[in-house]
Amino acid sequence: MKTYNSNTNNTTAKLSLKTMALLAGILFTSGLFVTSQTASADQVTYTVQSGDTLSSISDQFYHDQAHVQTIATANKIDNISLIYVGEELKFDTNTKADSKAPAKPSAAPSSPAVAPVAAVAQPTASIATNNGFAANSAKEAIAMTESGGSYTAQNGQYYGRYQLTSSYLGGDFSPANQERVADAYVAGRYGSWEAAWQFHLANGWY
Repeated sequence: MKTYNSNTNNTTAKLSLKTMALLAGILFTSGLFVTSQTASADQVTYTVQSGDTLSSISDQFYHDQAHVQTIATANKIDNISLIYVGEELKFDTNTKADSKAPAKPSAAPSSPAVAPVAAVAQPTASIATNNGFAANSAKEAIAMTESGGSYTAQNGQYYGRYQLTSSYLGGDFSPANQERVADAYVAGRYGSWEAAWQFHLANGWY
């Protein structure tokens, strides 16, 4: 009977040790999995919208304007005053303000909030249209090509800044509705204004 009890106790002890090791492994693996998921949730991919600046994007995702250089560095933007509609920016929101900023020339970080606003408000024209106008974005280039930028331009059944048909506009020719309908039309047909402009260049219409 003593031998039997001794073997039973040893077996029970071995099972207990194996059970504890298995549970510890599960808990350790679970901890790693949760940490990985949490870290990936901080990664952001943002598509630049009309009127955006790095300052406004920093304010939207970090609730301050101290991360302009952080976003610029992550996306290799040399001129923090110049970003483009439709451009994709990728950055990590789980970060402090760029600690490398003081090492850069003092002129760059001295006024990160003011410089981009002024520059984006009056950007340098970079797209020449086929009717002599210049534009700073694909959307503007299409508008200037189609109507010279006029919300009241009319050519047969086509009306307004983006020369949409009356059926598309639903009888509402207001500038706000023209902008809204044009954005929806381009998003649904081409995916972006940049793609619509490339199509326009190749075919003469969009």
